[in-house]
Amino acid sequence: MNPWSTACLDWEQRLTEGTSLVPTLPLFKEEAARALRVFKRLRIPDVIGKPRMADACGPWFFPIVEALLGSYDPETNRRMIQELFLLIPKGNSKSSTGGALMLTATIVNRRPEAEFNIIAPTIQVANIAFKQAMNTILSDPELEKLFQIQRHVRTITHRTLGTQLQIKAADTDVVTGGKPVGTLIDETHVFAKKANAADIFVELRGALAKRPDGFLIQTTTQSKDPPSGVFKTELANARDVRDGKIDLPLLPILYEFPEKVLEGHLWKERRYWPMVNPNLGRSVDEPFLERELRKAERDGAEQLLLIASQHFNVEIGLRLRSDGWRGADYWEGAADRELSLDQLLARCEVVVAGVDGGGLDDLFALCIAGRERDTNKWLYWVRAWVQPEVIGLRPEIAELLRDFVDDGDLIECKHVEQDIEEIAAIIERVNDMGLFPDKAAIGLDPQGVGVLVDALDGIGITEEQRVAIGQGYRLSSAVWSLERKLKDKVAVHGGQPLAAWCVGNAKAEQRGNAVVIDKQVAGKAKIDPLIAIFNATKLLERNPEAAGIIDGELMIL
Repeated sequence: MNPWSTACLDWEQRLTEGTSLVPTLPLFKEEAARALRVFKRLRIPDVIGKPRMADACGPWFFPIVEALLGSYDPETNRRMIQELFLLIPKGNSKSSTGGALMLTATIVNRRPEAEFNIIAPTIQVANIAFKQAMNTILSDPELEKLFQIQRHVRTITHRTLGTQLQIKAADTDVVTGGKPVGTLIDETHVFAKKANAADIFVELRGALAKRPDGFLIQTTTQSKDPPSGVFKTELANARDVRDGKIDLPLLPILYEFPEKVLEGHLWKERRYWPMVNPNLGRSVDEPFLERELRKAERDGAEQLLLIASQHFNVEIGLRLRSDGWRGADYWEGAADRELSLDQLLARCEVVVAGVDGGGLDDLFALCIAGRERDTNKWLYWVRAWVQPEVIGLRPEIAELLRDFVDDGDLIECKHVEQDIEEIAAIIERVNDMGLFPDKAAIGLDPQGVGVLVDALDGIGITEEQRVAIGQGYRLSSAVWSLERKLKDKVAVHGGQPLAAWCVGNAKAEQRGNAVVIDKQVAGKAKIDPLIAIFNATKLLERNPEAAGIIDGELMIL
């Protein structure tokens, strides 16, 4: 086993017990001790009395300092741990400790003329970060002698080695170029929204290849939206390292709730808050969290999402919605990620289709659903199409939509009729296999599908096979049927991220004896594929038989 493995398989127990998330490592003791000694000496300039880190910093951060800076081999000038990914809720002194860590790295560094960068998400945050670092130095006469401060370019220079620590703003400064030895990215989930974020990460990691003593630090809270783009990739890598799935020179420090706490919204209970807030009682005030959470529950879904993601590191997804569809609680448990369209068609004795299409600002969605031979389980597969201007007009979900495009579940149309043509082609394939029933085979939203009806006429779909599915409260039976079957695990879907996102976006509203499914957040929260699923479910409720069925056997056409 790699002695420098940073896997932390008992992370759930460590969070419960409040112990360090840094695993046991064969650190270079003198380097680790020197770095921690410098770090603890630094003062916090914006706290009354300007206490030293030794007294004011939560002890949870000390092993992180030792691990990153104590992994440096002074004989080979190689750092054994080159990356740190810290996921921690807002208020836990993330920026203060991160800035102090970078200043410590600048002090203990051995490479002459080395470059260190802190990349802040905005110019305002960059100015705050620089002021913090500057005042930390000005609070210690010895450090003031050691460093030259250049306020106009937000740069701090070591007078002897020429080492520079520069604070840059991701939204205004050039963050490419140069050969930094150490870089800290503050709020990766915000930085990842930059158009060239992926290229910047490639360049920063390229610098590590040329600087074996170098490092890259990412400190971030959870995203306010479902993780997407570069942030989704970086977070997944950190989790995989933590869980022992991959071995990288990366230290993952992830303060996030275990699955059992997320189930049933247990994260709202105060007794669980110390698990993800290691600075609780210091920079994190428990009564404040209590007030903000209760206020958010009154103010509505958007505010609850913000509080949950920023103060409790709850990933935006299926289980977060306070007024979400009940089926969302069982959606992930009903996933079979091997279930493709081909598999569904091979396993089912009868198949129906649900379609939901709206204006050019919406997704055009198709659901193929069927009843499995022998088991009678309901199987679901979805695909959606999007016009390119939707991605451009919705920057807040653009990266997420591109992820779905990469998955193959969302098709970005190259011409306006591509969605109609490809939906018709899939339906024609199923029809040619004899899997559709003679009647009520394709359920359509009565609105916005006129062009598709013309296309279906052209491939031999009869008027009897097309059904207009009433929307709103008229979908209630499908909503209830599917959530019950999901809970009983007799409804199975392909585990497609696109479908999961739409399920998480759904809001359930009780109206009399009916339930209405709507979007949680207008505009950016799409649910079209879920509506297509409900449309298909309405047809499965009719207990259909395939047109190709003769004497109980499927006729091969």
